[in-house]
Amino acid sequence: MPKEINPWAMYPRKTSTASLPEALKMEVTSRANELIEIVLKPKYIQPPPENPQFNYIVDIYGKWYHKAFYFSAEYRVAGPNPIEPSFEAKFARMQYARNRRFHLSFMRHTGQWIQLYTDLTVDECIETIRDDPYFSL
Repeated sequence: MPKEINPWAMYPRKTSTASLPEALKMEVTSRANELIEIVLKPKYIQPPPENPQFNYIVDIYGKWYHKAFYFSAEYRVAGPNPIEPSFEAKFARMQYARNRRFHLSFMRHTGQWIQLYTDLTVDECIETIRDDPYFSL
């Protein structure tokens, strides 16, 4: 017997099986790198503290994995004897939907992706990541 779907629950839309056009991939990479260099890095990367007590951001970058573009931050681990000197934390995902549109998600503190927006253009995704507090580091 199939599982009944709750009509009141919010389920993310499925992504398209259509291939991601190479020109669109290059456009997203270019626009994302521009956002990272002009807005995100100056806003969130500070000089390292003298006596760090907490982890701090040392780099922000983006990368493709399959049909999704991820925004990530690299954190330096504070403390005298860290197991690893740094770690990566993804904070935004642009997942290709179809027709030059993307679903936009943020990483929740529980490690789950939460899809907030569906079918956004590249420009709308970039503006949302820049302005929406859900995508703050």
